[in-house]
Amino acid sequence: MNLTKGIQKSLGPGILLAGAAIGGSHLLSSTTAGARFGFSLVGLILLTNLLKYPFLLVGTRFTASTGKSLLEGFKEKNTLYLPLFLIVSLITGTFTIAAVSFVSGVLLTNIPFFSGFPAMDLSIGILIVSGMILILGKYKALDRISKFLVSLLTFLTLFAVLSLLFKGSINESLNKSFFEPEISPWKLTNLAFLIPLMGWMPCPVELCVWPSLWMFSRAKDSNHKPNISEAEFDFNLGYVITVVTAIFFLTLGAITMYGTGDGMLSGSGVSFAQKLILLYTKSIGSWAKWIIIPAAFAAMFSTTITCLDAYPRSISAIQGLLRGTDFGHMDSNAERNRFQLWMIVHIFASLIALLIARSGGIGVKDFVFAAMTGSFLTAPLFAWMAMDTINSKLVPIKNRYGFFLQTISWIGLIFLTLFSLLFIANSFFGIGIY
Repeated sequence: MNLTKGIQKSLGPGILLAGAAIGGSHLLSSTTAGARFGFSLVGLILLTNLLKYPFLLVGTRFTASTGKSLLEGFKEKNTLYLPLFLIVSLITGTFTIAAVSFVSGVLLTNIPFFSGFPAMDLSIGILIVSGMILILGKYKALDRISKFLVSLLTFLTLFAVLSLLFKGSINESLNKSFFEPEISPWKLTNLAFLIPLMGWMPCPVELCVWPSLWMFSRAKDSNHKPNISEAEFDFNLGYVITVVTAIFFLTLGAITMYGTGDGMLSGSGVSFAQKLILLYTKSIGSWAKWIIIPAAFAAMFSTTITCLDAYPRSISAIQGLLRGTDFGHMDSNAERNRFQLWMIVHIFASLIALLIARSGGIGVKDFVFAAMTGSFLTAPLFAWMAMDTINSKLVPIKNRYGFFLQTISWIGLIFLTLFSLLFIANSFFGIGIY
């Protein structure tokens, strides 16, 4: 089989990771970063993506090198790794699925047909529809839908950015916010925003496990087992898409909303959605509504459907590994049934979370940014687990990380740890607040 055909058959897990990543971190954090600080945080976003790259690549390289999932690697490397991953997945899975479903529902309120429905009801509907798609269509449906949504949102956000560039809006914004910023983001008082931004940019570190598991389903779907080059091409393509779209959303926020970011995420979810679309259409034109709404919804729906697949898939695989009954590769009916059971559990748990949120009138900022903060604070732990596993005896020497990736890994681990400690000191002990 030639290289091009091999790459084509291997494309999937990396694109799915992009679909999971391009959600809250991009639509909410990147856009708000541009709105609050203009282009000042471009460097931080690029740096965060670079420093997380080696950790997120681990699952893809480990599985392509060994034929095992990264969860199997965790189990063999250290007896504590798998239980730790399970605990965090159980805690964060329901909250994250509920959060991204909520934002998806909020965005639908901008479409006339859905505008009369409560945002929370639409969120519940999206969660149920996503579950039905996955239960009936399985991995094949997830793969096809995610590829379409990622392609759509990338094209639409590029189109929106180009529209602003042709209007000449970017020059003034660059001068205001990059070369002569009115508001500096480099203050300890801004940690409450910067930590969530880095937490989900481009995605939480624990997502390194997801492509590893998806690779087994993709191999069955395409009848092709990828080599390392093919698997990493797929991962790198998805990763580049996440970085580029992050800059797109920041650019849109900086050009259309600069100076309004502090209030953009205040109030209810519907308030957020209305502000988001209004600010875009004011700057680009009323026609832009039908560009921004589909792009924003595609970003959030792709995150919803991938998270609803990946969290239950991970937990189901861990259950099989801890029991010693299977490896979670979806090779048997027992594995597939257990996976679907966990998906149903996550759907009901997320529905309960949404109903609780509905009764409490929770806002977008609190609902989503809490999940982002948790992801960042656990990032050093998962970064260490990933680095420790890929450079262990479980992986052939030629496939372990070389000097370049190991150097970035160590810098990234120090970076994530220091910022986590700084955030804890600032939030719980008041250090650096004034």
